[in-house]
Amino acid sequence: MKIVKTLEELRTARTHLNAPVGLVPTMGFLHAGHLSLVQCARQDCASVVVSIYVNPTQFGPNEDFAAYPRDVDRDLDLLRDAGVNLVWVPTEEVMYPHGYQTFVTVEEITQVLEGAMRPTHFRGVTTIVAKLFNAVQPDKAFFGQKDAQQVAVLQQMVRDLNFNLEMVVCPIVREKDGLALSSRNIYLDVDQRKAALVLSRSLRKARELFAAGERDAIKIHQAMDAVFADEPLARSQYISLVDPKTLLDIEKIETEALVSMAVYMGKTRLIDNTILGKPDLTLDQP
Repeated sequence: MKIVKTLEELRTARTHLNAPVGLVPTMGFLHAGHLSLVQCARQDCASVVVSIYVNPTQFGPNEDFAAYPRDVDRDLDLLRDAGVNLVWVPTEEVMYPHGYQTFVTVEEITQVLEGAMRPTHFRGVTTIVAKLFNAVQPDKAFFGQKDAQQVAVLQQMVRDLNFNLEMVVCPIVREKDGLALSSRNIYLDVDQRKAALVLSRSLRKARELFAAGERDAIKIHQAMDAVFADEPLARSQYISLVDPKTLLDIEKIETEALVSMAVYMGKTRLIDNTILGKPDLTLDQP
């Protein structure tokens, strides 16, 4: 496995990779969810590139950029064991050099859900991912269903800017008890960790109602609210049922609905989702 830091090193190393090349963008502090993306990339591609960069422009002023967990040495050991070919670990000077002033903005679908709660977040995401795509020139890029709105936003960007690549969406990876894997889970204390299972319980309730024939989005929302009402440690920021492509609210589910949420456990913000009308994109952690 080759490790590079500069753009010049990356471009040189990229010329020696066999096609097709798969890219897995990460912010490091890797867990089984990230490694499942690497596994998907290895199955689909001859070469796998992983980027590790904690992107400051996707964090708001009161968010956890400085405290975001980092352990690059551990990450590199995991990626080496996973069979990755090339790892790019750029510095801030490489990604945002002095005088930097160019950003990529996707308009409408970034104004709702996560975008409404974190107004500058997706501008940072689309900008950094566009830079990664331009630098690595992958044939395929791998993202997790857990960040459902991010996937929708990046798919829109790929279409609009004519990126010559395929985006591959991989299943959510969960702990055995149902909690979706996240680098932020380490912030949870014992009681919060137990309480956090309310996210997956409420999503199961939504899927159960849909499977039983319920199509009224308001009734499903109310049932999910009732699940949260039984967990005093959880403070929901939003729970929504929207069209998976437009991310607009729906009243009646015709074919599919993205059910997503953001929930605070103390100071830790967790997200989770499922798509009603599709098989549950979930893998148990090995």
